[in-house]
Amino acid sequence: MIVRLKPVKDGSTMALNNIFFDTNSAELKPESKTELNKLVSFIKSNAIAKLEIGGHTDNVGDDKANMLLSDKRAKSVCDYLITSGIEASRLISRGYGETKPVSDNTTEEGKAKNRRTEITILSVH
Repeated sequence: MIVRLKPVKDGSTMALNNIFFDTNSAELKPESKTELNKLVSFIKSNAIAKLEIGGHTDNVGDDKANMLLSDKRAKSVCDYLITSGIEASRLISRGYGETKPVSDNTTEEGKAKNRRTEITILSVH
């Protein structure tokens, strides 16, 4: 079987699956560590110079509160990466709140898809 891999390039974005927080909390749940450790390995094994960690919410609640929560969640992911050996100078965290939905916010399934953490590769060596 041939597996074709896409090269890592500037501007590439991917959602991180299995990153968990309690409602209205920015504290990473322990079950998030498996996915985050995969991300650490990915960063260390690729010549990625700089990454953005983006936090996103659904549209439930106050817009300002969602923006703040998404920002805190992105920072929590960055903090985990830093404590795992990724240089802080290579990371930017940004909260987007509910401004960039990937699905419809009228269903629970859609809202769940919109509550996500993404990485964007800003530059590759």
